[in-house]
Amino acid sequence: MNMMRANGPRGGIVAVMALVAQVAAAEPAEMFRVATAALAEKAGSAMTVAGADGWLFLTNELRHTGAGPFWGEAARKVSRAAKPEEADPMPAILDFKRQLDALGIGLVLVPVPPKAVVYPDKSAGLSGWVVPERVDGALGEFYAVLRAKGVRVVDLTDAFLAARGKGEEPYCRQDSHWSGAGCELAAGQLGAMIRNEGWYGAVPRQEFQSKETTVTLSGDLREALAEGERPERETVRLRVVSGKDGKPVVPERGSPVVLMGDSHNLVFHAGADMHATGAGLPDQLALELGFAVDLVAVRGSGATPARINLYRNGRADAGYLKAKKLVIWCFAAREFTESQGWRLVPVSK
Repeated sequence: MNMMRANGPRGGIVAVMALVAQVAAAEPAEMFRVATAALAEKAGSAMTVAGADGWLFLTNELRHTGAGPFWGEAARKVSRAAKPEEADPMPAILDFKRQLDALGIGLVLVPVPPKAVVYPDKSAGLSGWVVPERVDGALGEFYAVLRAKGVRVVDLTDAFLAARGKGEEPYCRQDSHWSGAGCELAAGQLGAMIRNEGWYGAVPRQEFQSKETTVTLSGDLREALAEGERPERETVRLRVVSGKDGKPVVPERGSPVVLMGDSHNLVFHAGADMHATGAGLPDQLALELGFAVDLVAVRGSGATPARINLYRNGRADAGYLKAKKLVIWCFAAREFTESQGWRLVPVSK
């Protein structure tokens, strides 16, 4: 497997001969790590890195995939946390699970795979790479450690790679979020898991309906490019969900399931700069489950701020957490190194 060379706005795909010599005998995962680290370093403060065939990538996502191991002793070396003691995501995740366990609430961790991991040929320029070969060595190791400690992790990487192999695109080409197809794939996996929970059968059901549509959007990665460098806007397919009466799905504060995290839970759901309504992860989960979920999502980091908002909800309403059976914590995997930090946050008073 070799790294190919290409040029484009904001640095394009980097292929430096010294790096090729350095990793020529390495595994694909190490080649990918070195290449994406170089891409991020070259991009500097630019938000967007232009890849092959019109694909755009987030610079700090490439920095994350280039970082290697990011927990334990390695955390302080690679994290962008404001405080060194909050660099390691592991203690915060385990503490959050411990608190939820004590309240009888389950936790499912859903890190959204980096786009570059599913498109290493478009991002890091890995020629000879074949779907569905995985190149996310550090992330896979981290999930294995979490599972060994009792954390349920839904790793969507294999499903996204399989979808790509069938010609589907689980990410937007010009935006830092997953696509409508990505939302549907995630909801499908989560729905299958939740329907096997012992409490699921007792939850009252609603009828939902869906229809296919398309939306033309200008993604955040496209907008960050200079005007003369911007490609034509992309069009993505969406599955829009509504109630039997045709009205939009409204998150239900009293739902037994709370969806918590970053803007991956808002894209195609919240409208405005989130591109559409009715087609995001909360909507797809309602269709899968037969009931609306609660939503505690933020437009910034899903690491600490989302947990603070969950705490605030419980503090404002004494009965809030009593209704919960499951917390789905969904955020971009890059948050493991690129967030402002992983604080220990209380779940309840």
